[in-house]
Amino acid sequence: MKRRIRNLARKTMRLAAGLLPRSSRNALLRNAVRCEETPPDNLVFKLAETREELEACFKLLHEAYVGAGFMQPDESGMRVTLYHALPTTTTLLAKYDDQVVGTISLIRESALGFPLQRIFDIDAIRAEGGNIAEVSALAVHKRFRMRGGLVLFPLMKFMREYAVKYFDTRHLVIAVNPRHIPMYEGLLCFRRLRQNPVSHYDFVNGAPAVGAHLDLKKMPELYRRAYAHQPPSKNLHRYFLELKLKHFQFPDKRFFTTNDPVMTPELINYFFNQRTDAFRRASQREKVLLHGIYDLPAYKAYLPPLPDDSFRTELKRRQHQRFSVMCPAGFHVRQPDGQRSRVYPMRVIECSRTGFRAQCEESIPLDAEGVAFVELGEADRCMLRARVLRHGRSSDAIAMFKLVEPDPVWLKFVRALRMARTHDELGDATQFLSESRPLSTPT
Repeated sequence: MKRRIRNLARKTMRLAAGLLPRSSRNALLRNAVRCEETPPDNLVFKLAETREELEACFKLLHEAYVGAGFMQPDESGMRVTLYHALPTTTTLLAKYDDQVVGTISLIRESALGFPLQRIFDIDAIRAEGGNIAEVSALAVHKRFRMRGGLVLFPLMKFMREYAVKYFDTRHLVIAVNPRHIPMYEGLLCFRRLRQNPVSHYDFVNGAPAVGAHLDLKKMPELYRRAYAHQPPSKNLHRYFLELKLKHFQFPDKRFFTTNDPVMTPELINYFFNQRTDAFRRASQREKVLLHGIYDLPAYKAYLPPLPDDSFRTELKRRQHQRFSVMCPAGFHVRQPDGQRSRVYPMRVIECSRTGFRAQCEESIPLDAEGVAFVELGEADRCMLRARVLRHGRSSDAIAMFKLVEPDPVWLKFVRALRMARTHDELGDATQFLSESRPLSTPT
């Protein structure tokens, strides 16, 4: 009976909120917040890494989506999409007494784009600079849906911290059902995308959808203003940005990479061939892109076959794989007087065998040649002689560098990124970096 009363109260508040002006609706929602500052010790948040964890997440997602009418029941009892197969997608989970009770996924940009790009234009967000990630596949176990402060809020907090610290993300984008957008706007300070709501979104069984965006760089100030006068139990600025929770288990990473892939060939085969028909339903373009992403021989037997030579020809054009990283670096350029070097602080954000892309604190002249000192991880570094090839299309603070001469440590690092199938394997890739050498800074 109590549960029915709570459900009725929540539905009544949602209906009432929908009739209010936005400012009044936001105030009503924020006043209803209750933060659990000390979650129980048996509640933990981590990446989904094992077959059991991933399967539990996909089953929880299936239950929630079928119940909400966002998908038809699948005989596997799981909701698995092609995006879950990508190394640029990370699935996060909440466990209570070792049972998965919450899940959410972050999808970084890849050759497949984002799911919401089917219906929403995000070029204006892209023009602001910084990496974008789509928040997707959110589900909370029905036992905990009425207690947002216990599972949902810490799961969202874990997602934000992971996105900023490990996923190198500035912008979060979402496509949600119109009945859920008040929560994202009123509580989490998302802003609707300019396009009108879409009445038919095939990614969620034709349900209507609203697009929204949160700039994580601006989030502290947005939350500070929104929750300035709220007590601690209702203050999401304090909760998301100041409170430290011991329940978060972040990945232990050797290198400053931004992706944490977990899909081994065996997991790929299990989820996308054996348990579901996700690969069989892929378009021809998606099949080509999957072969470009998973180009290691161990995966080839489990990927959908390519239909003809024309697609193989297209695949061959994708040379010199690029890998997303966030490596602190400095570019030392000898001054005209030959006496000293000028140092340009920067951060390497993408690397390949032949060069790298960096975000610089100030513009570096075109064709400038010098030495880049790059921190590959806490204990791994390399020294590269490189030349500025060109600037970014929208900003001179982005520079593309071409290696002037190959560097063994760099080549081993890039090879490790290519050969390691999961983030755990990358952490054990000592054999790729065995020839590391000490660095000396030029004067």
